[in-house]
Amino acid sequence: MRVTFSMRHQAEGLTLRVLQAAHYVFLVAGILMLGFAGYAVLDQYWYQNVEMSKFEAVAVSVPPKPPAFVAAPIAVGGVIGELEVPRLKLKAMVVQGDSEQMLRRAVGHLPETALPGEAGNVALAGHRDGIFRPLRNVLPGDLITFRTPDREFQYQVEWTAVVPPTAVRVIEPTSDPAMTLITCFPFYYVGAAPERFVVRARRISALPSPPGAP
Repeated sequence: MRVTFSMRHQAEGLTLRVLQAAHYVFLVAGILMLGFAGYAVLDQYWYQNVEMSKFEAVAVSVPPKPPAFVAAPIAVGGVIGELEVPRLKLKAMVVQGDSEQMLRRAVGHLPETALPGEAGNVALAGHRDGIFRPLRNVLPGDLITFRTPDREFQYQVEWTAVVPPTAVRVIEPTSDPAMTLITCFPFYYVGAAPERFVVRARRISALPSPPGAP
């Protein structure tokens, strides 16, 4: 009986120590995750503010390019312009490329798709739990503005859809100037979201950026 009681006592003590150790491990892991999340939010906020200030300063002084002007290729990570959906209060800088690092800071332009001002489909990606979170409330008819240093392009939302990640047809070239916004779906899914939320808009105007814009 004494041996059995002693063994049970030792086992209970070991279990308690293991549970205590696990508690501290999970506590530290939680603190680190919260710290990283906080850093990511601050880093995005800092990047957006700095790049938006630079963009606004350049946009004031850059004259409109002639229609036949061919721009130099934009380097990966380079700023293309500013995206805004006024009704959703969504406003963010757009950069060339769609790597995870870039999407943590900005909206990413898929390099294999058209640029604003070119014929075809301008495809942009963003995180559902970041810059593109407001898209959960987007509606057909909403206006989207894409400003480059010398031009302002307006688009109008035509439709939205939920598609699998393999549905690459949504970024294929279009006969008319269009824009496609892509983010993961569902918006509040925990972990890697299984689907994609797509917003398709058509271009309705292209004008020189007004003085002092954006």
